[in-house]
Amino acid sequence: MSVDRVLLAAPRGFCAGVEKAIKALDWMTRVFEAPVYCYHEIVHNQFVVNHFTSLGVVFVNDVADVPRGAPVMLSAHGSPPQVIDAARRGGGTVIDAVCPLVTKVHHELKVRARKGYTVLYVGHEGHEEAVGTMAVAPDSVHLIESIEDIEKLRGLNGPVALLSQTTLSLDEWQHLRDYAQMTFPEIWMPNRSDLCFATTNRQAALRSIAADADAVVVIGSANSSNTVALATVASASGAQRVFRVNGARDLPEDLTGTVAVTAGASAPESLVNEVLDALDPREGVSVHTVTVEDEYFPPPPELRETLRTLAALLDVCLGTPRPSTFDATLDRDFTAAQVLATSGH
Repeated sequence: MSVDRVLLAAPRGFCAGVEKAIKALDWMTRVFEAPVYCYHEIVHNQFVVNHFTSLGVVFVNDVADVPRGAPVMLSAHGSPPQVIDAARRGGGTVIDAVCPLVTKVHHELKVRARKGYTVLYVGHEGHEEAVGTMAVAPDSVHLIESIEDIEKLRGLNGPVALLSQTTLSLDEWQHLRDYAQMTFPEIWMPNRSDLCFATTNRQAALRSIAADADAVVVIGSANSSNTVALATVASASGAQRVFRVNGARDLPEDLTGTVAVTAGASAPESLVNEVLDALDPREGVSVHTVTVEDEYFPPPPELRETLRTLAALLDVCLGTPRPSTFDATLDRDFTAAQVLATSGH
């Protein structure tokens, strides 16, 4: 295959939350003997999951399946409070890799519920983020997936608030936001959209190129909500042909002309490179950057504390002080892409 040219969206691929989670789980596999346990898939990408499985990580859907005393990580999507409590009662090291922007929505839901609000939560039923968020205040929240869901609640008494799953495309739920405002004129909403800035960045970059392409390729897994949202954005932006692919092997054979390429927030850059190689553009690749906000999150605090404790023990055992650059090393000594480029440590 050889298309004319490729328009490559930037940013694409790993967001700050995914970067944080992958690096944190990699640290756990370095510090603890296998197996290390992880509640749910660390991120929604099979390539990433397979990598960690090869390092001895066991993914479970119930923390009751984690042996007592074993180290466990909670996924980036956020976990219900009862799951977090159960994991901590298990007696092992617990690292919560939840994205801080998901935590922000959890906090907003908790505050609104405490103030007597009924919260309309726009999200996908069964998605880990939605399940974890709604479990924060289950008696005060209703899942909204359609206008009919809002209509059923028209007679609500008391104040109403609106929150959303962070990974959704605004194109997916703007009509629900508008209808909720029409139905409940006094509805409370956050000052800023609950769409995370990584989602906003990736969608804005894709919008800038989608209409100029003969086809759009979105790289990422089918169970990745933000990947599916990118495909929706491409269609809404005027793209005539949109393909969600897991990798180069899924590309259609008849791609021609100009192809726009992006990747979901849990898709490794190595998959992007494979797709670019397969497209083999005669006129090369041009990168189109649209950044609404910068992206960076530090490692989980529990991981910092665990590694500081281990470093202090090494101080005693080896008689050498820990470097003053320890925190910077923990944050930036390797990238998630480098983690996935290795099969071991």
